[in-house]
Amino acid sequence: MSRMDTKLLGRWGEALVAADLRKRGFRVVAHSYHTRFGEIDLIAENDTYLIFVEVKLRSSEAFAPGRMAVTPKKQRALRTTAECYLAQYPTRAQPRFDVAEVLAPEGVKTAAPQITYIEDAF
Repeated sequence: MSRMDTKLLGRWGEALVAADLRKRGFRVVAHSYHTRFGEIDLIAENDTYLIFVEVKLRSSEAFAPGRMAVTPKKQRALRTTAECYLAQYPTRAQPRFDVAEVLAPEGVKTAAPQITYIEDAF
């Protein structure tokens, strides 16, 4: 799979998770928020929480579930990037870090991708 295909597949997974968040009452405020420290896939909020979501898409869990790719190094980068966001957009909402795993064995052709959502993942 080419780098472009991988990026498109990742964006597709993020769109699925964003739609799921909206169904659960969240408002998505940012996609692919970038700083020099890293990227946060999705940022969403409701009346209580401002959530920073790392989306991990897999075609198989044979090797490891997606959450295993959110290493301590990745967590540090996400926290630092979230601090940049909060400095730019202060809020009274409680920040939270979540991980969304999308299992799509046939990529974008998967009829019913499975989303496993892990709240307060780290």
